[in-house]
Amino acid sequence: MSKNFSLDFKHIVGVGMVMLGAIGFGSKAVIVKLMYRYGVDTISTLTLRMLFSIPFFFLVIVYNYKKVPLSAFSKKDKLLIPIMGFVGYYGSSLFDFLGLQYISAGLERLILFIYPTIVVMLTAILFKKKINKTQVYALIMTYMGIALALLTDFSFGGSNFVLGASLIFTSAITYSVYLIGSGRIIPRIGSILYTSYVMLVATICVLIHYLITNRSGLWNFPKEVYELNIWMAIVATVVPAFLTAEGIRLIGSDNMAIVGTVGPISTILMANLFLGEAIEFWQVIGTLFVLAGVLLIGLQKKEKAIPEVKVLDMTESQEDLV
Repeated sequence: MSKNFSLDFKHIVGVGMVMLGAIGFGSKAVIVKLMYRYGVDTISTLTLRMLFSIPFFFLVIVYNYKKVPLSAFSKKDKLLIPIMGFVGYYGSSLFDFLGLQYISAGLERLILFIYPTIVVMLTAILFKKKINKTQVYALIMTYMGIALALLTDFSFGGSNFVLGASLIFTSAITYSVYLIGSGRIIPRIGSILYTSYVMLVATICVLIHYLITNRSGLWNFPKEVYELNIWMAIVATVVPAFLTAEGIRLIGSDNMAIVGTVGPISTILMANLFLGEAIEFWQVIGTLFVLAGVLLIGLQKKEKAIPEVKVLDMTESQEDLV
């Protein structure tokens, strides 16, 4: 009895972590909009975000290096971690930012947040995992909520609409692949250390991109830009990255993808609070649908957890990596 309660409690904690992580990541769009008011270009914004974030992840790597050196990683993990860093935090962000040049933010959010369906479907195909009824109902409710919330925010105009939509769809695919891959690697490495290495790889990719494509100075912007970037690094990058990684371990990548749909709704609310954007009636109704879907996932009986493991067969537990 107590064991079942413990599993259910961990599942609820995992859902809470994913929700907070989604809200944190959702605040990124609001912060970026505030930064754009100071004339910052997209790649500079992304580069500054990573530069202000990477010290936190680097400290985690240094702190744990004696206990878990690179030599302790398997050949498979040494190959997969750079791939996940390139595909996930670098690739998906880049495609998303590029797509936003051609389509509206509302349409971008709707296309991007089809990733839960992609995750669930890819998981079912690749790993022969059945989609249960609870997940189906939750998917229907959350997507109905997103569609209703963004009903008044579409803009199908623009000469490069197809290009923009394709870029955002590519972003959704790359992020889905990252989530699935993370769900398989985290049990072997641990969520905190894994996230740190992935973010280190992503930062290197962003810096290379910046050096190749951007000739302007990175430190010539108004001080408000750097203040906003520090806030984005902590609240919209570091904290949600760790929360999401641990949430994946507790509830799985497929459930994480569904619960994470609270992200665009939180973005709408924060945009109203900080940017003065109006909240429409259908956005309120959509919010209720999404929250109902998230609650459905949070209260379902957990089928199979990603097990508690010793990181790389060391003596330290997952909590020791914090």
